[in-house]
Amino acid sequence: MRMDKFMRLLLISTASISILIVALIFLFLGKEAFPFALEPGLGKLFDSRWVPVSFQEERYGIYPLVAGSSLVTLLAMLISIPLSIIGAIYISEVAQSIEREILKPFIEILASIPSVVLGFFGLVVLAPLVKNIFGLSSGLNALTAALLLALMALPTIITISEDALASVPQSFKQASLALGASELQTIFKVTVPAALPGIIAAIMLGIGRVIGETMAVLMVSGNSAIISFYPLDSIRTMTATIAAEMGEVPFGSHHYQALFWIGIVLLFATFVLNILSRLVLKKYGMAQ
Repeated sequence: MRMDKFMRLLLISTASISILIVALIFLFLGKEAFPFALEPGLGKLFDSRWVPVSFQEERYGIYPLVAGSSLVTLLAMLISIPLSIIGAIYISEVAQSIEREILKPFIEILASIPSVVLGFFGLVVLAPLVKNIFGLSSGLNALTAALLLALMALPTIITISEDALASVPQSFKQASLALGASELQTIFKVTVPAALPGIIAAIMLGIGRVIGETMAVLMVSGNSAIISFYPLDSIRTMTATIAAEMGEVPFGSHHYQALFWIGIVLLFATFVLNILSRLVLKKYGMAQ
């Protein structure tokens, strides 16, 4: 009984510490960002231009940064989700054991490559490739950033999705095959639906990886703070803006405070994604 009470207390304490850490992060960001709400006012954030350093008029509109982050995230997930799920299905359900022994370590190695190294790969390989294919003056654009981010998200989604598929009880598959279903029908009508919660969790983690990536996007996106949803335009993301400008911004300035507001927007976007994932799971009756 004492051990049960101790373990219960330990688990509650761990969960409470996690909540406390998140709350402290919000408090810290709010403390640094709040003075901007008083002067020059939150209305300055709802602008179409991000020009924080100017001899005429400084503008702190986050719309271009939100548009850039949204564009590369959407493109990256459109590329990575189908490839990742198909790859996970192949590794879990189709591949021979020797193929798994080759593919799984390769995917894990890909996940461990530093983002700055992948950024150099994007600069040297992907950017010239996109430039030549589309006949552009520069390959540093949203499409190049999305391709690189999709490559970075693949290992996360594949690994977790493959684990979810492998955890489906064999009795489900055997029952489907016994009823006359083919192996392909069993995979897509029994195994994948049963593993859907894990696959959705993998996708959400992949989206989190894409949204939070900084260095690789900073290197290959072109860093033009414009509102555009055309994949071949140069864009700038919220994370790249914070990374590029926080080190040189005067402490306590309006520019400094505006960067913290960008951080708050990123955190808010993460919470929204988590809520949406819970709603999707509940819709299928799979949330605990």
